[in-house]
Amino acid sequence: MKKKIMIVDDDPDILIAFRQVFENHGFKVYTVDSGIDCLNEIERGFTGVVLMDIMMPFMDGWETIEKIKKKNLGKNVKISIITAKGCIDNTKLKEFSPYIFDYVIKPIDLKNLVSNVKKMFISI
Repeated sequence: MKKKIMIVDDDPDILIAFRQVFENHGFKVYTVDSGIDCLNEIERGFTGVVLMDIMMPFMDGWETIEKIKKKNLGKNVKISIITAKGCIDNTKLKEFSPYIFDYVIKPIDLKNLVSNVKKMFISI
């Protein structure tokens, strides 16, 4: 069975690029453009790694992680935050640390990102 990864980002170019990169590394890739769609996928049974953009309209990444926590949906997912430089809220990062494996700052080194994602599967 392929390892599953969900990319959560409102930028369609990032969704396309990440899909291609991770599919080329043998992952089954899910792409969603909102926190609401991310929650829906997890509620439908998604398990695996979630790469979560923080800055999204309607429901940002922090709100999405908070809902994952409140609904007790985090036991079969590992989250890595994707964010622009300077946009990490250390208070929220500490608050949600049991749910967040890592964070990645844009621009992203794809080779390191793939390596980090592979490490995340060890702890699922």
